[in-house]
Amino acid sequence: MHEIIGKITGFSHFLKHKIGREGMLISQISKAKFTKSLVVLVLMVTSMAGFAQLQTAVQVVTNTNNAAESSQRNIDRMSDQTEELLVQYRTVLSEIESLTVYNQQLEAVVNDQNSQIQSMNAQMTELESTNRAVVPMVIEMVDMLRKIVEADVPFRLDERINRVTQLENMLNASNVTTSEKYRKVTEAYQIELDYGRSVSTYQANIDGGVNVNFLQIGRTALLYQTLDEKKSGWYNTQTKRFEELPDRFNSSIKEGIRIAAKQAAPNLVGLPILFKTSGE
Repeated sequence: MHEIIGKITGFSHFLKHKIGREGMLISQISKAKFTKSLVVLVLMVTSMAGFAQLQTAVQVVTNTNNAAESSQRNIDRMSDQTEELLVQYRTVLSEIESLTVYNQQLEAVVNDQNSQIQSMNAQMTELESTNRAVVPMVIEMVDMLRKIVEADVPFRLDERINRVTQLENMLNASNVTTSEKYRKVTEAYQIELDYGRSVSTYQANIDGGVNVNFLQIGRTALLYQTLDEKKSGWYNTQTKRFEELPDRFNSSIKEGIRIAAKQAAPNLVGLPILFKTSGE
């Protein structure tokens, strides 16, 4: 704008200088018309300058709006990122809380396991001392059990001998604990004890390979009868041999076998019992 006004001023000085040199020409021009033309020229120049300023202002506003729109997009993007980070932050906080509770539970479990380990170590120390005292006793019990079976009335002899043999083999087994060995031995003693209070019947071979029905009455009597029920006998504890009985005992031994097999109701039967009187 200042540049345009400077040009107009210079043009005015040029005209004055020109008029001074050529006075004849300026006399024919009206001062009013010159002034009017000069004003129109100034207005045109001013309008052009205002339009340029307006165009510049519009461009500034447009640029400002574009910059504001870009800034708003950046703000929206940052807001979305902030919201996403906030969700992630809350998720992490929830996981941390869960892990804290889980770690506390694990810590309690570990402490309990450590207590159990210490208790087990103490028990193992005591167990080692107990083993040193129990093992010899168990070995002695098995030896004694074999002697009892071999000296006893020979009912179910194969079964009882096999049980003792299994116990003897178990004593040398490294995969069987001392407590299990003791349990097995006491169990075998309990079976032998129950034999003394039981009445049973079973089939087995007698001397000479004859198959017979045995009638076992505790440790009081061991009687037998052939399968055809024609011959009967008993085990004589004094002679340590099976001996044949008179035929009159056949019916009572037969009845006893039926009662032991639960094929007849319990009843009194007359059976031969060997006993020792004083002085004999």
